[in-house]
Amino acid sequence: MIIKSQKGRGKKIHILVDGEYQITTDIDYWSEYGVADGADLDETEWDSLKSDINYRKALNKGADLLSRRSHSVYELKTKIMRTCDPDSAEKAVQRLLELGYLNDEEFAAELAEYLFKTKNYSAGNVRSELYKRGIDRNIINCVIDENDTDPVDSIIRIINKRYIGKLSEEGGRQKIVAALMRKGFSYSDIKSAINRLENEK
Repeated sequence: MIIKSQKGRGKKIHILVDGEYQITTDIDYWSEYGVADGADLDETEWDSLKSDINYRKALNKGADLLSRRSHSVYELKTKIMRTCDPDSAEKAVQRLLELGYLNDEEFAAELAEYLFKTKNYSAGNVRSELYKRGIDRNIINCVIDENDTDPVDSIIRIINKRYIGKLSEEGGRQKIVAALMRKGFSYSDIKSAINRLENEK
């Protein structure tokens, strides 16, 4: 197998085998790997090179995604697999775990705190958001216990912030109840919160 490289756009390098395009990498990796143009590789050597290129691509993709925001292990691997093969994605994720760039416990704690305190989500909705991101149930239970507050207090904060003017409007109470139920709060907790607010007037 005769290996040749062609310059692509930017830092891209296209690798050809026996004159046919096979895979793309970047100029930094290709210089580092040290395969000379016209090198003759056997099948085992080519498979090793191709696997290494795919792993490098997956690792770079993972690092780029993490530079934008934190991810859970599950969601990062899922995103990497949109452009890379599963084996390379798994190897990249394991390497990022070893380096300490991925940590589901820390990710879940940060996200739960944000959803509870900033978005005023119910415990049920926080649980759902964490589950969608592939967080282990035991981790979810721990962060819910650590961050969960009285749902009635949370509802009162939301109403005071967003809906207080609607309480006196015709049909306003029903609209508030519907909006809060969509956030995952129970009808009984919503009713208790509204009654408390109305009694405070």
